[in-house]
This record gives sequence, C-alpha cells and structure tokens, in this order.
Amino acid sequence: MKTPLKIAIIGATGAVGKRVTEEALNRGHYVTGIARTVSGFDPRNNLTLKVGDISDPEALAGMLKGHDLIVSSVKPTDFDPDKLIKAVRLSGVRKYLAVGGAGSLEVAPSVTAIDSGTLPDFALPVARAAQRYLNLLRSAEDLDWTVLAPAAEFTGGERTGKFRLGTHELIVDRNGKSAVSFEDYAIALLDEIEEPRHLKDYFSIGY
Repeated sequence: MKTPLKIAIIGATGAVGKRVTEEALNRGHYVTGIARTVSGFDPRNNLTLKVGDISDPEALAGMLKGHDLIVSSVKPTDFDPDKLIKAVRLSGVRKYLAVGGAGSLEVAPSVTAIDSGTLPDFALPVARAAQRYLNLLRSAEDLDWTVLAPAAEFTGGERTGKFRLGTHELIVDRNGKSAVSFEDYAIALLDEIEEPRHLKDYFSIGY
C-alpha cells in the first residue's frame, strides 16, 4: 500500500465529491471533507468534516493548511474561482487537483466543445465557467495544479474501473457517445493523486 496522504476535498458532499471522498478513504488516505453543509455523511475512520465557504478565502485557507494536497469538486458556476485560488495560495499547499468541464476539451484539432457550437444552451454557463477556471489555473505558476475533465455525459453509475484516459480531447465511444460515471472518474482522479502524470496540465476520461 502507498503512504497515506492527507487530502482536503472542497465540495465533499456533492455528487462528485462524495465519490472522490469514498475512493480516497477506501484507499487508506486521510480526508478532510469541506462543504457549506456537511450532512449526509456517516462517520468514517480517517474522515474529518468541516463547514467552509469559498466566499471566505482566509477562513477556508485555515482549513486547508497542513494537507498534502487539495481537491476541488465544486460546480464551476457555484463559486468565484479567484477566491478559491486565493484560498489555496494562502493555505501554503501547492498540490491542487480540480474537477474540470467537458466543454474545454477538443472535439477536433484546436476546436473545443464550447467553440464547436454543438453544446446545448443550458450547458454553456457551466462550460464557460469551467473554461475560465482552467485559464486561471494555467497562469498559476506557483501551484502544482491538475484538472481532470469528464466526458460530456457525467452522471452517477457503476464503479467499473474500465475507462480510457486522453490528453485534451473529448473521449467518445464507437457510437459517438461521450460518457463516464462519477465512480470511475473518482478512480482516475485518485490514480493521478497517487501517481501524478499531468502536472500543470489537464486530461480527459471517458468510456
């Protein structure tokens, strides 16, 4: 077994955050789960829950200090990315991983899903927020950041362990469908935490 890490997960009670928290705990890591409300979690060994808000970077930074790394699984439209990055910087923790958006991935060389005009209108606000967040991280030279961007269809499902990883492209299957479960996404994110391969970069996942 690898050496257990101290991981702070922002948005730990959300749909993706819960799966990432479960995966980390099941691998023997120590998790501090941070969210605006922390109900819905049963007591677990190695799990500490804290109420925190991205709108207060100084207070959030105090909760993040002392961890080996930070994970953010908050929906891009639900926070100010400048305040979140400020909190991470104030914490003194350099290693930072974030849940990205499929809209930032390429559907053709140098053409992102956002640029392609194929995204439905309801998906554009989240896609654009995720793209802005990624752009901010790209300029954050003082952070060892990584973004894992999911497939277009990103929902709860099964933990199969059978998925594909890409670089900057949207992954689709032989029928043109782009999908991945929260559970398999969590596997890939923890794999990246334990064996980093995409430092200061983003990558993709899908079936």
